[in-house]
Amino acid sequence: MSVLTEEVFTEAVTAATLAPSMHNTQPWPFRREGDAIEVYADTDRALPVADPHHRAVRIACGAALLNLRLALAVRGHQATVRLLPIAGHSDMVARLTPAEPRPATPLEIELHGAIPHRHSNRDPFLDSPVPVEHRHSLARAAEAERCWLQFTDDPAVLARIATIVRAANRRITDNPAYREELAAWTSHDDARRDGVPVAAGGPAPQAHELLPRRDYGGPERTGVRDYEPEPLLAILGAHGDLPSDQLRAGQALQRVLLTATELGLSAQMMSQPVDDPEARDELWQELPWNGSPQMLLRLGYGLPAVTSPRRPASDVILS
Repeated sequence: MSVLTEEVFTEAVTAATLAPSMHNTQPWPFRREGDAIEVYADTDRALPVADPHHRAVRIACGAALLNLRLALAVRGHQATVRLLPIAGHSDMVARLTPAEPRPATPLEIELHGAIPHRHSNRDPFLDSPVPVEHRHSLARAAEAERCWLQFTDDPAVLARIATIVRAANRRITDNPAYREELAAWTSHDDARRDGVPVAAGGPAPQAHELLPRRDYGGPERTGVRDYEPEPLLAILGAHGDLPSDQLRAGQALQRVLLTATELGLSAQMMSQPVDDPEARDELWQELPWNGSPQMLLRLGYGLPAVTSPRRPASDVILS
C-alpha cells in the first residue's frame, strides 16, 4: 500500500501553501509521483524586478519544503529529501520520499501545530525584550537546518544594519519598475488569494523610522504605538550561496519562524538588504557574519495582525 495516499498528499500540500513568500507570490507547484512529492519553482510567479535571479523563489520553496516534511512526520514518516539539481527537471527544486515509519517527535508535533498560526507581522511590536533562552532556541532552529542565525545585540551593529537597509531601500524604491511590481502584488480585493492585502502590510512608512519598510499603501499611523527604537534584529544565513544553499535557508527560515510562533513571538521578514546586491555584499563583507546572509528578521512580541490569504491546494497541485 502506498504511504503517500491522496489524503496524505493533499494534507501535506495544504500545509506547504502556508509557508511565507516574498509579496505572497506563492511560487510553488507540487506533484505526486508514485510515493514521492515533487516541488517545483513556478517562475511565472517570480518577481523579475525584485528577484531577477529567483533567490526569493527558492527560499519560499524551501520554506514550503519544511512544512511538507513536518506534515509527513506527523503522519508517521520522516522524509528523504533530494535537493536540486535534479537531472532532466530544470524547474524541480526538491523531491521528498517517505522513509521508514516512525513516530513524530514532540518537537515535530509542536512545529506542525504552529504552521497555521505563523503569520508575518508588519505592525509595531510591544516594548518587551525577547528572553535570551528564546534567542538560543531560534538559533538552534536555524542550526538544525545547517544554517545560522545571529542576533544584533551591539548598538553599533544595529546602526550599521539600519544604514545598509536605508540605502538599499532607497535604491530599490527609486526604480519605477519596482514600485509597479510591488503595487501589482498589493491586494485591494478580499477575494484575491495571493499578494499582500493592504491591511496586512502595516501602516504607511514614516521617514523618522529606524528601518524603512515596504509601502503597501497602508493608512497613516494614528495610534500611540510607535516602532521599536532598538528592534531585535537577526540575520539568517547559509554557509554558501548556491541554489541548494538558498533552499536550505528557506527550510531554516521556516523552522525559525515556526519556533518563534511556538514561543509566542511575532516576526517580520525584511529582505531589502539581501534583495539589493550592493547591500548584500556589505552585509557579507563588512559585518561579522560567517557565510552568506539570506534574510533579515525583526522579532518581538506583537498584537494579532491581519493575515495574507493562500491559494487552495487544488490550485498548486500539478496533474
